[in-house]
Formats: sequence, C-alpha cells, structure tokens
Amino acid sequence: MDWQELSATSHYQTALEIEQELEKGNIEEASTGLKELIEALGRSEKRALKSHLTRLMAHIIKWKTQPDKRSRSWVATIYHARDEVKDIQEETPSLTDDMIKEIWDKCLQAAKREAEADMNQDSSVSELTWKEVFEDEYRKA
Repeated sequence: MDWQELSATSHYQTALEIEQELEKGNIEEASTGLKELIEALGRSEKRALKSHLTRLMAHIIKWKTQPDKRSRSWVATIYHARDEVKDIQEETPSLTDDMIKEIWDKCLQAAKREAEADMNQDSSVSELTWKEVFEDEYRKA
C-alpha cells in the first residue's frame, strides 16, 4: 500500500484502508498508514494556516494602501481570518506563534502579490508587524 500517495489524495479513504488493515490484523501496516495520515493532516493544517495568514495580511495591505475604499467587508474579512488562525492553532497545538513567525515573510510576499493584483496597483507596504496583523483594531469610520 502506498500510504503517502493515498493520504495525499483522500484522508477519509486512508482512514478506511487503515480500518481494513486493522480488521485483517495487519497492525504494522495499519500503524504505517496511521503515521502517514497524521503527517498528511498536519501538512493540510499548515497549508490552511498559511492561506488564512496570507489572506489576513493581504486585506491589511489593501486597508493601508486604499484608505478611501475601506469597507465593512474588509473589516469582517480581517477579523474572520484572525479567528481562523486562532482556531487552527487551538486544533493543532504544534502550529505555534513561532511557526507563524517562520512562515511570516513567505506569507507576506504572497499577500503583497495578492493585494496588488486585487487593487490593480502597487503598494508601498513592504512589512507588517505582529501587532498590525493580530492586535490592531480595524474599523470602518
């Protein structure tokens, strides 16, 4: 069984195959599948964290670059993305603040590209602080 390929395709199908191996008494094979499934789930959560962090940063860049276009929708998106990041961290304790700091620059670059494409203009924002991303309040005036 190619557990790595299966777990990359379907977590559910991987779990079913592990169950079948257990029912057959193939504990070692099931254990191998379970380890791969756990790794795949961790990768999936990390991708989700990167995605939400990038979206959060992109909206803050747009907020700073286009103050005349600020909207309640942008505010909602910022707070929703913050909540998603917190939820992922609560569900996957290995995705710590230190891990966020490790992916920070990569996410910021992606966020800048995304924001500039959405705005159809360049942004002078080249860095964001932890405070700007996770602590500052954003309100539509």
